[in-house]
Amino acid sequence: MRAKERALLAVERLKAVYPAISELDHKTPFQMLVATILSAQTTDRSVNAVTPVLFARYPDAAALAHADPRAVEALIKPTGFFRTKAKTIIAASAALVERFHGEVPPRMEDLVTLPGVGRKTANVVLGVAFGIPGFAVDTHVTRLTRRLGLTRSTDPVKIEAEVTKLIPPPEWTGFSLRLILHGRRVCVARAPRCPECVLNDFCPSSTVRPGRRRGPLTPTGTRVRLTHARGRAAKRSGRIRARR
Repeated sequence: MRAKERALLAVERLKAVYPAISELDHKTPFQMLVATILSAQTTDRSVNAVTPVLFARYPDAAALAHADPRAVEALIKPTGFFRTKAKTIIAASAALVERFHGEVPPRMEDLVTLPGVGRKTANVVLGVAFGIPGFAVDTHVTRLTRRLGLTRSTDPVKIEAEVTKLIPPPEWTGFSLRLILHGRRVCVARAPRCPECVLNDFCPSSTVRPGRRRGPLTPTGTRVRLTHARGRAAKRSGRIRARR
């Protein structure tokens, strides 16, 4: 199976298991931007624990741009690296006010000019907050795309470029978000749970023997039906040889 075939099949399989959502709580593009910056080197749960109070006190870019750094540090301390993060979200807010009238711009070219915003954060904001196709590459996406044989690179920019060539733009955001969820719950870094994986019949890195591969259970308790593309191809080939 070629990389493109694996990518398209992975897109469809993961759709049956995960919603295309971010686990970061937010109501506006500004909140999504700040939450994504805060999520670096910590869990979404930690971010979601502090953002309600943060956004209640600083509801928009104008308010956060003029915030006392020490007050912001105290609010976001549980997320780790709180001094750097406080400085970054205040600076990003100031840039939004100065250059974009306090609004988060819906363009990659503009987003990456903001302090603390790289392509990963920009793609998350574009896809989740604006519905604009964006393929965000974090550590989970890096690990899973390599295990699936969709890329050999460890460079997020190259991974984004290579994977987005394999699937249509409308699938970019959903595929990225689902890979992240799958990487957190099943295809974990140290001990991937291959027997439970919905991709185990075609993933090149699967530890499950082909003859024993079964569809995993979804959160609703139903078993996902696996599509054995290679098996069908072999049967077709055998029928053709038999006719000859």
